[in-house]
Amino acid sequence: MSERVSDLRLLVRVIRTGSLSRAGREAGLTQSAVSRAIVRLEREVGAPLLTRTTRAVQPTDAGAEYLARIEPILAALDEANQAARGSGALRGVLRVGTVSGFAIRELLPRLPDFLQAHPGLKLEFLMDDRRQDLLGANVDIALRFGALEDSTATAKFLGWNPKLLLAAPAYLQRAGVPAVPTDLEHHAIVMGPAGQARDAWRLERDGIEVTPRIEPVLSFSVSDAAIAAAREGMGIVSAAGWSCRAEVESGALLRVLPEWQLAPTPAHALFPAGRSAKLAARVFADFLATVCARF
Repeated sequence: MSERVSDLRLLVRVIRTGSLSRAGREAGLTQSAVSRAIVRLEREVGAPLLTRTTRAVQPTDAGAEYLARIEPILAALDEANQAARGSGALRGVLRVGTVSGFAIRELLPRLPDFLQAHPGLKLEFLMDDRRQDLLGANVDIALRFGALEDSTATAKFLGWNPKLLLAAPAYLQRAGVPAVPTDLEHHAIVMGPAGQARDAWRLERDGIEVTPRIEPVLSFSVSDAAIAAAREGMGIVSAAGWSCRAEVESGALLRVLPEWQLAPTPAHALFPAGRSAKLAARVFADFLATVCARF
């Protein structure tokens, strides 16, 4: 029974990664050992589950249907094992996807309490400022800022993250302080991920909306880089509240047009489509909600 469960878990990883060798590396097995496990399953099922090409491994129609049926069973088995231990303690490995800046600035300072409450749980963070493929990367839960793309994945709303316009005191002294939104058109703009959304520079006050025409002099794909550039006096940045808390509190960055409001960004916990969320993932989502409540 134990061998068959291990074989089923290997099949899941082979299909999700599209690679026998990658699934083997994750499990600490050779590619030939993974191949033997798949052959055993196919012999027992009585149908081919995978098709192999020179570039990738893909499920057959039977394999895709088999996967959809066994993943919930494996998740339920994991939770049953936890319940049978009697303590209700979380165990195993939880893979978390999040942007690097948020993990470093907001999650890491609060992780000790979470880990102390769940000493049997191991966390693996996939910190990437691009949106991960949850299934391909075997992510159990991911934090998403911004509008969710069309997906069959399950999402839990965590809260609203404010956006702020910020600049260094030295920059404002040199270039002047904007008095109205259209003044931004004559300033140096530093563009980070938070400033790239469609409505990122739309400001509202007393029912009046203004969207200045923005031409960045610097653009970054990572929030921390944009914040660092603004801190060095290179221009005005539109930043997510979590990404600049320390700089605002220390005075390294000052609010620009504070009486005008930018649309806040929704934060969600996202669970992979096609399988039941792990108990540990649901518990971690509750933890993320407490972190996001500080925004």
